[in-house]
Amino acid sequence: MQVMTDIIRLPDELGQQLRARREALGMGKAELAARAGKVREVVYRLEAGEDTTVTPLMALLSALGLAMRLESAGLPTAAEVARRFQ
Repeated sequence: MQVMTDIIRLPDELGQQLRARREALGMGKAELAARAGKVREVVYRLEAGEDTTVTPLMALLSALGLAMRLESAGLPTAAEVARRFQ
């Protein structure tokens, strides 16, 4: 299984990673929601980078076989800022 090492600074970047992992596992949104014990709306919101609470995020991460690690991020690089506003 692929190891995710991308630095995620924004909600939409998190959503992209969650969607990529779900698709790599061959799961639909309804299946992921069921495994996480949440409604499908939660999957749509998280993958779209919309606001939600921590509990649904943690449930989806667990259902995807992922864990979160916090690191000191510092300021974004010029390349990261440029990519964000392309």
